[in-house]
Amino acid sequence: MHVQKITSLSHPDLALFTSLTESQLRNRLEPEKGVFIAESPKVIRVALDAGCTPLALLCEERHITGDAADIIERCPDVPVYTGSRDMLASLTGYTLTRGVLCAMRRPTAPSVEEICKDAQRIVVIDGVVDTTNIGAIFRSAAALGIDAVLLTPSSCDPLNRRAVRVSMGSVFLVPWTWLPSAFQDTLNQLGFKTAAMALRDNSVSIDAPILRAQEKLAFIMGTEGDGLDNEVIERADFVVRIPMSHNVDSLNVAAASAVAFWELRKRN
Repeated sequence: MHVQKITSLSHPDLALFTSLTESQLRNRLEPEKGVFIAESPKVIRVALDAGCTPLALLCEERHITGDAADIIERCPDVPVYTGSRDMLASLTGYTLTRGVLCAMRRPTAPSVEEICKDAQRIVVIDGVVDTTNIGAIFRSAAALGIDAVLLTPSSCDPLNRRAVRVSMGSVFLVPWTWLPSAFQDTLNQLGFKTAAMALRDNSVSIDAPILRAQEKLAFIMGTEGDGLDNEVIERADFVVRIPMSHNVDSLNVAAASAVAFWELRKRN
C-alpha cells in the first residue's frame, strides 16, 4: 500500500482529481490515455469488477481502514492519497462521508456491431447533455434489461464523473458505445426497428401490441429541451408516445426512458 498524506489540493500528483477538465480527462486525441473518475466505494467496486484499471485513489485517512479497505486491497500497486476531511470536501463540494475517489483508465469503446450482435432491446441517446439524465438512463437500462446503450456525438459522456455517480456504476454494467450522427441506416442494417419517442399526430401508444411484437427494437430518446430532430422522427419505423393525464405534455427524458424500457422489455 502506497499511502501519501497531502496537505494541499495543489499537490502535483492530484491533477487527475483537481485540475483536469472532463474534456482533458477524456483525451480525444489519444483515447488510450483517457481517464475517468469513479466516486464512492460502491461505484468503484462495480468498475473494478467490470475490469477497469485503477490509476490512483484519493480518500480521507479514516477510509483507508474503513470503507476503502477492500478496494485498496484489490489495488496493491496503486498510490493512495489522503488528507483532511475539510480539504477533500472542498474538492467534491461535499463531505466524503461515504466515499473515495478513484482515477481509472478509460476502457476502449467497442464497435456498434459488437455490442448489438445478440441484442434485442437497445436505446439510442441522441443529444442528451444533462449528466444526471445520462446517469439515470443508464441505471434504468441496467435494471430493466436493456442490452446496449448507443450515444450520438452530441450526447454527454457516460464516464463524466457525475453521470457515473448518478448511474451508481450502471455505466459499467450495460455495454455502450458511440454512434455516428446519421445512425438509423446502421441500426436497420443490424436488423433493428427504430422507435422514436416523440409527440406526433401519427404516434402510436407505447402499449401498442405491434411494438412489443418486434424482435429487435431500438428506442430513440432525444434532447431535454427540443426532443428529437424532425429527420430522426421521419425516418423512424415507429413514433411512440406515452399516454398522460392532467394535460401533462411530456416526461423528463430519464423518466420516459424508464417507462419505455419496462413496457417494451423483451419477455422471455
